This record gives sequence, C-alpha cells and structure tokens, in this order.
Amino acid sequence: MTQDKSDKGFAAAAGEVAIHVIRTNAEGLETGLATLPCGAPAYFARPHHGRNLPVVLVAQEIFGLHEHIRDIVRRFAKLGVFAVAPDYLIRYGDPMAAPDIDAIRAIVARVPDVETMEVFDEALAWAEGRGGDASHAAIIGFCWGGRIAWLYAAHNPRLAACVPWYGRLDGPRTKEQPRWPIDVVDEVKVQTLGLYGGDDPSIPYDLILTMKDKLEAAGAPADIVIYDRAPHGFFADYRPSYREKDAHDAWGRMVAFLRAQGVG
Repeated sequence: MTQDKSDKGFAAAAGEVAIHVIRTNAEGLETGLATLPCGAPAYFARPHHGRNLPVVLVAQEIFGLHEHIRDIVRRFAKLGVFAVAPDYLIRYGDPMAAPDIDAIRAIVARVPDVETMEVFDEALAWAEGRGGDASHAAIIGFCWGGRIAWLYAAHNPRLAACVPWYGRLDGPRTKEQPRWPIDVVDEVKVQTLGLYGGDDPSIPYDLILTMKDKLEAAGAPADIVIYDRAPHGFFADYRPSYREKDAHDAWGRMVAFLRAQGVG
C-alpha cells in the first residue's frame, strides 16, 4: 500500500510513499534548519540540554534532504547524539523538485567532491561550536551519501567511525568526481562498517567482494556486511525496496558499532 506524499516532504522522483514509512517525533529534541558558512542548509536534531554530545554527520541519498533523511537525523538524536545532515547537493539543483531520477542524476553529476568534503567539514565545525564533541564524531551515508561517507572518512581521518549504507564503490571518473571508494582503500584509517545488499544491481556482488579484499589487503580498519537478498535502498522504509528484517538488523549493528567507537 502507498499513500499520498504531496504534503509529507518527500522527493517527487522517489515515487509514492509506502504506508509502512517510519515517523520519528521530535519530543525531547531540539530540531531545526541551519545555514552553513558556504550557504548550504543543514537539518539538525539533538537532545534538549545535551552537552559535549557525540556528533553524527548524515550524508543524504540522491533524493535530497527530504523527510526520510530528516527522520533518520531525529532517530540518531533520540540515541543521544548531535546529528546533522548538510544538504551538499542543493547549490546545484533541488533533487526534491526534480521530476525523475535522470534529472536528479544530472544534478548530482555537477557537484564537485572537493566542495562536498568542505560542506561536511563546515557541518562538523558548526556542530562543535554548538555543543558537539568533534573528537567523537562519525559519518553515516545512504545511497550516493554512502559513497560520500567513504570519501569523507578518507578526507578526515580524525573521525571515530564511518558507516556507508549501500554507497556505490566504483563508477565513471570525471573532473567533478575523480575518485570512488575503491580508489581510496589505502587512505581509510577510520573504523568503518559498510552495509550492503547482495541483490543490488547498481553495486554488483563481485564488486563488493573485491572491495572487501582490497580493504583486507590494505590493513584498513573496515568491514562490509552483505545482506544477501537485500536490494539497493533496503533501509529506505518509505520505498518498496525496504526490507524490514535486514534494515532492523543493520541498524542494530550500526548502533553497536558506533557505541564501540565512542559515538552514542
């Protein structure tokens, strides 16, 4: 079953919202939309009266800073962290208003990785200036944001943890996006947990195994868990790709992993 998404804050190109969509309230939280120095908006949530909170940076899907990502930010805040999702795409176009996936891909292709890294640097500094503890910080990314999570962990080795959810590992190299996660294996110094679907046509199973082998050969502090029958977007509870059992298991693994690294 699906429901009308017209006033629910979801991206138009994502399709109709599934009836099983998870909605997390803001009770006990401070939430809002901030503007970073670069001009990028950032949605944040943190517990009321929290101090020296661990920071979780959330890298959005290609669908933009829509309600699913904002809900995830609130879920993290409910765990006692300062969660921030900067919109690293919006300066090149609005994925939420794009009519279809091809239009979104055209926006994403224009976004330079070097600028995206700077956006997340600013988001982390912004959180630190408002009570976040940058010495206990992690980045979590979904879909295209999973790719960004790998790259940001290589960019910022001071992070305590990184969790990419089904982020693409390889693809076309362009001036704007010259490297992919498989290219930065030797630079991964951050404790990393990858969460991937084994039935994801956009990320071939053999490529995931190759990435695992390269990480092991490089001695990187990283592992990838593969959910064999899960498709791309298996955590996206607002879409038909959602797989409740795998999503719950992966979320639990992630939370335990983050806590083991001092985040949460």
